[in-house]
Amino acid sequence: MNLEELRKLKEKAQADLKVRAESAKIKIIVGMGTCGIAAGARPVMQAFLEEVERRNLKDVLITQSGCKGICAMEPVVDVEIEGEKSITYGYMTPEKAKKVIAEHIVNGTPVSEYIVSTQG
Repeated sequence: MNLEELRKLKEKAQADLKVRAESAKIKIIVGMGTCGIAAGARPVMQAFLEEVERRNLKDVLITQSGCKGICAMEPVVDVEIEGEKSITYGYMTPEKAKKVIAEHIVNGTPVSEYIVSTQG
């Protein structure tokens, strides 16, 4: 692949991401500050990405943030669904991420045992 092909690929990926971000009704935000990363946020993020891809969920955007200030509860994940309260899940693992996708994102029932905060 030459430099021009790589540039076109990058532009297409950025355009696809912009369209997805603008149309997403659901946002999953993984805390990726140093405290979150040290507690295992990278595998949690990967589990969310894989599960959304596996289920072909088109209206879900997965992104990251810095430290939320609740380091003792890391990895921390916010789920924002259009028209609903924001929910923060704590002590996340890849297995818990899959359960959040199945129960909260797909079936609309938050996973109460993982919730550490609600806002809005």
